[in-house]
Amino acid sequence: MARKNLLKGFVLPTSITVEHLDTNTHYGKFAAYPFERGYGVTIGNTLRRILLSSIQGYAISAVRITWYDDQGAAHVLSSEYEQIPGVVEDTLELLANLKLLRVQLPDEMEQKTVMVEFKGPKEVTGADFEVDQLEVMNKDFRVMTLMEDAHFEMEMQVDLGRGYVPAEVQKNYIEVVGTIPLDALYSPVQRVRFNVENTRVGHRSDYDKLILEVWTDGSISPEDALGEAAKLAKEHFTVFINFDEDAISHVRQLDHEEEQIRRLLETPIEELELSVRSSNCLKNANIRTIGDLVSKSEEELSKTRNFGKKSLLEIKEKLKEWNLSLGMRDPSAYKAALERVRLPESQESESTTEEEENDETQD
Repeated sequence: MARKNLLKGFVLPTSITVEHLDTNTHYGKFAAYPFERGYGVTIGNTLRRILLSSIQGYAISAVRITWYDDQGAAHVLSSEYEQIPGVVEDTLELLANLKLLRVQLPDEMEQKTVMVEFKGPKEVTGADFEVDQLEVMNKDFRVMTLMEDAHFEMEMQVDLGRGYVPAEVQKNYIEVVGTIPLDALYSPVQRVRFNVENTRVGHRSDYDKLILEVWTDGSISPEDALGEAAKLAKEHFTVFINFDEDAISHVRQLDHEEEQIRRLLETPIEELELSVRSSNCLKNANIRTIGDLVSKSEEELSKTRNFGKKSLLEIKEKLKEWNLSLGMRDPSAYKAALERVRLPESQESESTTEEEENDETQD
C-alpha cells in the first residue's frame, strides 16, 4: 500500500498548451508546465524517443514490376539490378524514391495491394500513385521520368507498421516470385525537438517548462502523434504501479481539501470588510484571521471589551455570506464554505511556495 504522502507537495503539470500549429507544414509546438526540476528533460526525452520510433504509420514494403515490350509481351523484372525499359532512372534509384513516398490507407485497413500502370512520356510524381484508396501525402515528390516507350505496371504492397523494418526482414514474408522487398520506414513523425526552460510558481522560478516541437508527414497531426506517444508511455509505466490508483487519487483529493480549508482559516479578517469599530474590537481581542473568529462562540465574543450587539450582528451576517458561522470547531463544517470562497491565485501560490520552502528546510 502506498504512503499517504506519496504525491503531497509534488508539483505536477496542470495542462498542455498549443503554442503554434501549422497544418500546411504539419508542424506543432506544445508547452507543458510546471514540472519539478529535472522532470522536463526526463519527460521530454521519453516522448521524443516514442514519437520517433513507436507511432504507427504506412509504408510501401514490397513491389513487383511487370514491363511490356513493343509486341505487348509481359516481362517480370527479375531483380533491383535490372533496368526498366523507357525509365530514365536506374531501378535502384527508383526503388529508393518509392521508399520516400509517404502513404496512407483508410483507418480500418492494415494491408493492401495496389496496382498502378504507367505509360510514357511522363514525369511521375507522388500524385500518380493515388489509386484504389491509397493516399499520398507528398504528392509533388518526383519519383521517376518516363520516355515514350515506357510501359509497365507496379504491384505494390502497403502495410501498417511501426518504426523501421529493413528489406532483409521483409523478404521473409514474400511468397510471389519477382517481388522485391523494400526498406520500410513506417513512422509518420519526421522530426522531434524539445527544450526545457525555467518557469515560475509563486516565488520560485526554478521549475521546468517543457517545450516540444513535432513535425509529421501529414498522415497524422502533431497533436494526435503526441497524444499517442503519451498513451504508450502511460501503458508501459502501468505495470510498475503496485497500489490502488483510485486510493491515491482519493488521498490527493483529501489533501487538496485540507489545504483549501487551511488557507480559508488563515484569511485575514480584513477580507470580511467589517466596519472600523467591529474590526478594531476583533484586533484588540487578538483575533486576526477568519479561523480565529469562527472558533469563538457568541458568548466569548460578547465578553470582548467594547463589543456590542450591533457588532455581533454585523459579524454574523458577514460570516453567513461566506457560508461560515461562529462556534465552528469541526473541520468538516468548513467544506461548505469552500464552494463560496475562492482565494486569489497569488495568495494560493504564496501559500504553496511557503509550504514547499518549509519542506525543503526540514529535508
